[in-house]
Amino acid sequence: MTADDAPRTPQADWSRAQWAAFADRLLDGAMAHASPGRGRIIPPGAEGGYGRDVDGLEGFARTFLLAGFRIAGERGEGVDDLIEFFCDGIRTGVDPAAPDRWVRLEEHAQAKVEAASLALILDMTRPWIWDQLDETTRARVIDYLAPAVGDDTYPRTNWLWFRVVVQTFLRSVGGPWSPDDVAADLALHDSFAREAGWMTDGAGRSYDHYVGWALHLYPVLWHRMTGAAELAGDRHARDVAALDRYLQDAIHLVGGDGSPLVQGRSLIYRFAAAAPFWAGVFAEVPSLSPGALRHAANRIVAHFEANGAPDDDDLLTLGWHREWRALAQAYSGPGSPYWASKGLIGLALPADHPVWKAPAEPLPIERGDFVRAIPSPGWIVSGTRADGIVRVVNHGTDHAEPGEAAADSPLYARLGYSTATSPLLDERGWREPLEQSLALVGPAGEATHRTGMSPLGVRVAGDTAIAASSWDAHTVAFEDDQKRHGSGLTGRTEAAGRITAVSVVRGEREVRLARVDGARPGWHLRWGGWPVAGDAVTGTVRGAEAAAATAPPAGSPAAPVASVIRPLTAGGAPAVIPRRDASPLGPDAAVPALTTDAVPEWIACELVLAREPDAASAAVALAGGAAEITWPDGRTTRVDLP
Repeated sequence: MTADDAPRTPQADWSRAQWAAFADRLLDGAMAHASPGRGRIIPPGAEGGYGRDVDGLEGFARTFLLAGFRIAGERGEGVDDLIEFFCDGIRTGVDPAAPDRWVRLEEHAQAKVEAASLALILDMTRPWIWDQLDETTRARVIDYLAPAVGDDTYPRTNWLWFRVVVQTFLRSVGGPWSPDDVAADLALHDSFAREAGWMTDGAGRSYDHYVGWALHLYPVLWHRMTGAAELAGDRHARDVAALDRYLQDAIHLVGGDGSPLVQGRSLIYRFAAAAPFWAGVFAEVPSLSPGALRHAANRIVAHFEANGAPDDDDLLTLGWHREWRALAQAYSGPGSPYWASKGLIGLALPADHPVWKAPAEPLPIERGDFVRAIPSPGWIVSGTRADGIVRVVNHGTDHAEPGEAAADSPLYARLGYSTATSPLLDERGWREPLEQSLALVGPAGEATHRTGMSPLGVRVAGDTAIAASSWDAHTVAFEDDQKRHGSGLTGRTEAAGRITAVSVVRGEREVRLARVDGARPGWHLRWGGWPVAGDAVTGTVRGAEAAAATAPPAGSPAAPVASVIRPLTAGGAPAVIPRRDASPLGPDAAVPALTTDAVPEWIACELVLAREPDAASAAVALAGGAAEITWPDGRTTRVDLP
């Protein structure tokens, strides 16, 4: 091992007091915007898609999560102001005559989500809040939560845990509950299980942060609820084993700067991505130490704190680092981002818990370069220690059913995601695949989509990983007035040809190979590279040799990120395509791209994402149904092509 390969000393983790101070900043900022009766919290911002009444409940319930962690972790000592505030809010929330009462479960479905946070924290803080409430208020709380029983309208996704948590609490306080509901929900959860501890959030290939901050977090917290062990039987050990295996992959998805992967919906929850690592501490998983888990959570939360979240008013806005409303779902209101509170759940562990004294252990990206295959989502994961970037090359996730024809969701169906880039998420990005795509482009500029792809496998060979997929490339005539909740937009589709793609990844480089069968006459194949964004993007095109775009991230001290695309076979026209106001990472964005003929023979290009890319290039030789790749250091990789 050379000095350059040696693990870095982990960045100093926050003390528990620093974690608490950060949480209190968030609480103070949000609580300042409470209604007179404290039943609703509505931070400044535009009304959410479900209206102000839902906004107020959402703000209260999600802030209550964080307050509950603080109260439980202090065992009720020194947090009298929080106890008083939220007791007042609960009394008001369930008072049918209060003008700032809570929206009820039978009035709006979003209340079913928020009810789970209320129930979870009422159980977690039972001696300091529930036991101190008057009998009338407790009866009203039970009445408020009771409509969850027998309600079969909950979506068949991670929402199952909202019904389980509510009914478990109701059971513990003598309220109504249904053993059949709980059994059905637990069976549904089990049906989402996939290989190596991964889970899909409902039907389809829905892999994102919900795997960690919902589908693995809630089983751990639920098992700790009063009476849950009686309902769980022997499943807790299985849930912990699945979490343990998942975390071994998840910890590889944290960048060297602490950024989580910018992929999937609900990214405005930001450091909720730290929650599964804390879940591992609670569950005492065997494969990762408490110090490694705490360090991963700390790096994620500290990343956002260092990049402007919360803002100068101690508020979490709709955005990633800073406010960028387009990142949110259509229904999101100003209280929605406070699901980020999940990332601070470690504060529910008291000061004498061993995790706070456990020595920090470096992230995989802080130890050295790695390449990893994750079969369930069809991902290659490549991390490079020198620049701290984690890249995912995606040949299996599209938030859709196999064979389904729809538009690509830029949050799920792109060929690549990373901790240093974001997909383009403006209106055009939802309708026209550009970045990290292989799209047939017609004479009028229409671009095809890949959702419904057929994965062809993912594997590691030494320090190289290989993945492939194929799909019927199709155009979409979009339906009007669609709400974006994460999945791709819908409309009438029409086939334009079939594309097969192979990715060969080593370090910061990917050699991407593709062929097109049955393309329409006059159509071309566009290869989209990594998108970069910041305050100002610089683009360069070196004739037919390469195109590159470089951007210093907006407001970030990190070094500029560079994206390069190079043709490795004859033909093709490189270009840099600019986009404005399309990325949460900065106002200026650009994508290096390559246009080639759409032909039934293999074509190759190289894509690079790095902070300081060198000018060296890989080379590829195609013969006999195989590709032999020669990397800049002289190493070779042979790949049989589908």
